[in-house]
Amino acid sequence: MQRRTFLKGSLAGSSVAVAVGAGLLTPGAVMAAWPKRAFETESMETAMNDLFGSAQAQPSDDISIKAPDIAENGAVVPVSVTTGIAGIEEIAIIAEKNGSPLAANFKLASNAKGFVSTRIKMAKTSNVIAVVKAGGKAYSARKEVKVTIGGCGG
Repeated sequence: MQRRTFLKGSLAGSSVAVAVGAGLLTPGAVMAAWPKRAFETESMETAMNDLFGSAQAQPSDDISIKAPDIAENGAVVPVSVTTGIAGIEEIAIIAEKNGSPLAANFKLASNAKGFVSTRIKMAKTSNVIAVVKAGGKAYSARKEVKVTIGGCGG
């Protein structure tokens, strides 16, 4: 085992342990079932149905998406989602025109704040849609990100 691989694995394991210890992740949430079909589908509506039970989400001004207006490299597009909606259960990030639109889905503990940050791949210029599930309802916001070099082999 190389030192760098060992350090990366140790850091990742420690981060999860700290999050579980702080109550941000519950063991049930960490070991939750993988929504495989939602991640593999080529349709945004099917992904939404699989995750939230409906393809409809109510637009909300309480959701903020931080992403670059122009992403020079679609292979690593930083996206942060912040929301002040109470009772958040899940936050999903969708790249509308990707072959597999669902880029990320986070299930949050009841005491977690409404913030997630990650990097996604984008095949081409598209809307990035954040969907927040709270109180059994789905809310959404969108932002267009222009991609100059596609990150999905395109």
